[in-house]
Amino acid sequence: MTIKYSDVFVTMASFNLDIMIDFYTRLLEQKPQQYIPNVYAEFHFTNVKLGIFKPKITHELEFGNSAKNKISLCVEVSDLEEAIAHLRTIGYPTQSEITTASHGREIYAYDPDGNRIIFHQSK
Repeated sequence: MTIKYSDVFVTMASFNLDIMIDFYTRLLEQKPQQYIPNVYAEFHFTNVKLGIFKPKITHELEFGNSAKNKISLCVEVSDLEEAIAHLRTIGYPTQSEITTASHGREIYAYDPDGNRIIFHQSK
């Protein structure tokens, strides 16, 4: 089984979303290419995308005030169910359910060190 990856990019969680967006807008000297007020901003570069998002209240305990899991690897896939099956095949079955967000469907997985990987399928 081979997963068809269309994109991989880095995302950062922040409860201070507006401050983070302002900082990266100024640091990178560009406005976000994608922006959903109070939810998400995305900056594009030649070979990298940086997404900054505000975690949902239901994920507050996961992020808390610690540095653990503040950065997530986001993997864009063409078929979310295929990605879930692949995770199971390699011995890392996901423990969460598929959720539907404004930008598509996603599921969370974790690498051996506990870093979160978001598998995302656009609408």
